[in-house]
Amino acid sequence: MRDLITPQAVDASLASATKKDVLQSLAASSALLLNNDKFAVFDVLWERERLGTTGVGQGIAIPHARVAGLKKVFGFFARLKEPVNFESIDDKPVDLVFLLLSPEDAGADHLSALATVSRALRDPKLCERLRAAKDPAAIFRLLTEGEKAQAA
Repeated sequence: MRDLITPQAVDASLASATKKDVLQSLAASSALLLNNDKFAVFDVLWERERLGTTGVGQGIAIPHARVAGLKKVFGFFARLKEPVNFESIDDKPVDLVFLLLSPEDAGADHLSALATVSRALRDPKLCERLRAAKDPAAIFRLLTEGEKAQAA
């Protein structure tokens, strides 16, 4: 997970009212960190979302897309101030979002990153701690230090 996310790529209180707002905010924040075009990032995220929801259930969404010009897989985590309807598979609103952006040619790396994030966020104890964390630094530690941080 440490290869996917940086401390700057964590938002502990994203205020958005809709799925589209969430994706626009994440596109803008990640594009700024990646020196990329926020509209291009949003467009590929929205196109992917139209294929089927990335709301995986239990209040979690993992929007993901391939973006031209990226050199490596990039992650951005956001905890929403208020849950939003993400048309999730369990019809529950989403409050934890892990965005994954990959280079256009990152076949296996993209799937590996998706599996890593999915596996981590399937842990109800980790999600509980992410929801309770006080600030972005605490969230980053939880995401990157795994069991060590969860035991703390």
